[in-house]
Amino acid sequence: MVSITFPDGMKKTFEEPLSGHDIALSISEGLARNSLAIKVNGTLQDLHAPITEDATIEIVTFQTEEGKHLFWHSSAHLLAHAVKRLYPDAQPTIGPSIEQGFYYDFDNLSISTEDFEKIEAEMKKIVKEAHQPRRIEYQTKEEALAAFSSNPYKKELIENLEEGLSAYEQGDFVDLCRGPHLPNTKKIKAFKLTKLSGAYWRGDSENKQLTRIYGISFPDKKQLKEYLHFLEEAQRRDHRKIGKELDLFSFHDVSPGSPFFHPKGTYMYNQLLAFVREEYAKRGYDEVITPLLYNKELWETSGHWQHYKENMFVLTMDHLEASLKPMNCPSHCLLYKQSTKSYRDLPIRYADFAPLHRNELKGTLGGLLRVRKFSQDDAHIFCREDQIQEEILGVIKFVEHVYTNVFSMPFEIELSTRPEKAMGTDEQWELAEQGLIQALEEANLNYQLNPGDGAFYGPKIDIKVQDSIRRTHQVATIQLDFQLPERFELEYVGEDGQRHRPVMVHRAVLGSLERFLGVIIEHFAGKFPLWISPNQIRILPIADRHNEYCETLAKKLHEQGIQVHVDQRSESIKKKVRDAQLQQYNYILVIGDQEVEHNTVNVRTRDNEVHGEKTQEEFMQQLQEELSTRK
Repeated sequence: MVSITFPDGMKKTFEEPLSGHDIALSISEGLARNSLAIKVNGTLQDLHAPITEDATIEIVTFQTEEGKHLFWHSSAHLLAHAVKRLYPDAQPTIGPSIEQGFYYDFDNLSISTEDFEKIEAEMKKIVKEAHQPRRIEYQTKEEALAAFSSNPYKKELIENLEEGLSAYEQGDFVDLCRGPHLPNTKKIKAFKLTKLSGAYWRGDSENKQLTRIYGISFPDKKQLKEYLHFLEEAQRRDHRKIGKELDLFSFHDVSPGSPFFHPKGTYMYNQLLAFVREEYAKRGYDEVITPLLYNKELWETSGHWQHYKENMFVLTMDHLEASLKPMNCPSHCLLYKQSTKSYRDLPIRYADFAPLHRNELKGTLGGLLRVRKFSQDDAHIFCREDQIQEEILGVIKFVEHVYTNVFSMPFEIELSTRPEKAMGTDEQWELAEQGLIQALEEANLNYQLNPGDGAFYGPKIDIKVQDSIRRTHQVATIQLDFQLPERFELEYVGEDGQRHRPVMVHRAVLGSLERFLGVIIEHFAGKFPLWISPNQIRILPIADRHNEYCETLAKKLHEQGIQVHVDQRSESIKKKVRDAQLQQYNYILVIGDQEVEHNTVNVRTRDNEVHGEKTQEEFMQQLQEELSTRK
């Protein structure tokens, strides 16, 4: 007999032989139909794998994150199975699940998206064959290497594996995999191949370029239909597409991953800076300006040279190795050391918008969301241990204000605690973790605990926002650090007259300004709030005789800091209005004889909402109220 404990603490006894499917079936036939795998004492395993000892179990379905990734990884195997049948000479390499769906990389495969229909048809055929994936365990590397002797990519993977030498067989297809997998291919009832691209083996441009096929799959057709609609909406909101349409930014091959902000994009960037600076003035931050280039001695002290060098742009300065900085924290430590600090001086909050450079792989670059050159609303707080909770609470309130009051974006919080390999004392970690927890609880915020996923130097809080089509984006972060103050020998004189180490808080609220711009471009789909919009007012004279009035009005608005443009083209008003709406102008002012005579404006919005005639003073007051509240 085997005793099984369920997530709610309930226990049940079963006769052997026993599997996850048997347990699910004992609860309901519906659960058994929807079960994909089972967690046994916290370890994910195949649904039909035997359970021979007392255990705590959890049934995994597609509704869970683990279930989705298992489903998508099995779908990647389904794709590879179909490709191998249609293109026998193709070499499968790797096929992981990703945030939304899956991909598989192939060598020796030359196809176009026109071939997707044929591959999907073969995938459907394999699904109907209802294969039950069978796990194969290899006892030695030699045995695994022999099984994949014709595939150099699998052999390379095997050579680097110390454990987990296993594969899965479904019908006439076998693939190296640690598993687990779906119990049957017929579970994959709806799928779509979505994209084709090139990808370097292991992400290294020195390696061969492979053919990558992306896909998505679901347990039913309704979910696929909803996802494809979401995909269409995401493509419509693509910040690269909108950036080009609204003339915000561009990229050039002479400097990959480094955006060129055009005048309108620069206006948006500067509005974000102005907003953050305004908040800094309210919250006691001091802005600093620091160098971009440093001798490697600084990075050796901070530890980046040993642990982060591959992501740094290394060059020579005065015949010595140096690097452009990928982050601000070491330079802020140098600033802190410029004078002796007392306990009364703390906390010190240094804020820095310096350009940063990280040597991201070229193949991973993606518009503003993944760049090599960027700036952050980056700050470092040096405080006493007894100030940790108060400072963390201050940052949390800052985050709440930005995402709740200004951008109206729901957010979720993860608290990551001490990892297995960590620096610092038990007392420091206990103090740091309790400081974060108490601050979150005082702010009355729910959070998800992420045990063991903190940085080696301290625990952290990660904030993920949800955009208007329910995608999540990692933005703000709050990290506690005991190690840089130690490495840089930072001190303050305490109330007891003794020297003490300060604690360092790393924090960013928007994160990378470039990335944040990409997120909000897609969040608003180009329809920006007035305060950040580069296209605020478009004035449309009906006839040439109205031009002078329009120019005078534009000058008044411009003097109040409004982004205003006059459209004097010889086009119909209908076309001018339509063009202004396509360019996402917040307000469109139509000026004719009546407006000139009454000294008024006729107002409509980009969504074709007609506000009608208003006096100039009334309209300008409305604009200022809207700008000041940032709503």
